[in-house]
Amino acid sequence: MGTFNQTVVLDAIRRAPQGLSRVELAEISGLSAQTLSNIARRLLEQELILESGKVQLGPGKPRTLLTLNPSARYAVGVHLDPAVITVVILDLSGHVVSRSTRRMPRLMHSDVVIRLMVEAVTDLLAEAGVDAARVLGVGIASPGPIDSAHGIVVDPPYLLGWQRVPLREALSEATGFPVLLEKDVAATAVAEIWGSHSESPENFIFVYIGTGIGMGLVSGGVVLRGVSQNAGEVGHIVVDPEGPECFCGLRGCVAVTCMPQNLVVEAVNSGVLPQPVDREDPMAVEAAFLELCAMARNGDSSAGSIIDRSAIRLAKAVSVLTNALDFDRVIFGGPYWPMLSEAYLALVPDALRKLTVAPHAAGPRVEGTAFGTDVGAIGAACSVFEGAISPDTRQLLLQR
Repeated sequence: MGTFNQTVVLDAIRRAPQGLSRVELAEISGLSAQTLSNIARRLLEQELILESGKVQLGPGKPRTLLTLNPSARYAVGVHLDPAVITVVILDLSGHVVSRSTRRMPRLMHSDVVIRLMVEAVTDLLAEAGVDAARVLGVGIASPGPIDSAHGIVVDPPYLLGWQRVPLREALSEATGFPVLLEKDVAATAVAEIWGSHSESPENFIFVYIGTGIGMGLVSGGVVLRGVSQNAGEVGHIVVDPEGPECFCGLRGCVAVTCMPQNLVVEAVNSGVLPQPVDREDPMAVEAAFLELCAMARNGDSSAGSIIDRSAIRLAKAVSVLTNALDFDRVIFGGPYWPMLSEAYLALVPDALRKLTVAPHAAGPRVEGTAFGTDVGAIGAACSVFEGAISPDTRQLLLQR
């Protein structure tokens, strides 16, 4: 109970950049003045919070404000994407202290990629001058499926040759930090919950658009991870019954109609892009996809039609979940979101409105993430903070 109460107080202070007095904290938390005073003393001793001046709130003596000490702790986030590795360092306030990106090697052998990840983490910490003793751990946002219990990347479709790679153990041994392995779409959802200084969004879907497409689900302020921690796989939702056949046996699934490589193939087959692209080469697919998006933004009607169709298809997939779970907020993000945002924000809201069953006043709210293309890495770092210092009611359960 003591640990839980401490996280409640620290989380309240973290969400109030202007600071809170002990009296305000007691009102927010429901804790007694004595309990609150003891918790504040411990947090001050650990340098997690600071006393930051006084404020006059009504009659009586001025109250001392307690604020977060951002440099007290740090977390590292790594986003493993088949095209690029992104690394960020977050301070305790959720501010990005430093970031870096490295292209994935042409040959994606796990040993080579892990060495690249280790170098990226150690180099960034050295460049930022962050004391390793203040780093709580490293979070990894990885394509699924993952075996979260054992820290294993199972067999992602776009990471060729990665069969049951013990990524968590390998990175922890190499860096010396505790490592947390999170599915990428879950990490993006955590970023939206934990990284916001405003009141946390309670119910939403995060649509991740990268080399693959997935959806992070949040209900009651909690990320829905599922039994195996692999919730968010939407590849086999049918969005075009007349579309190409999927390897699952259905036709027109998200997996064969909406992924960037699908759009590139569609563009090549229709003559919009001049030459075939190696679908097994993420770099080649990315280059062709960026070219297609640029053509659409520059007014090429054929390229624009391909992007517009993808927006409507993806809206259909999103509507399946917004209807099933009664969500009224959809957030888009991921590495390719900036190239698609203009077209998607113009088309998806109206498409969702027409497909939504629940009587929401204006239909589901659709917006882009505030965390840019680094949302996966930021979410991975936030997952470290979430596990270490955020309130978790499971701490209150008695263990047999």
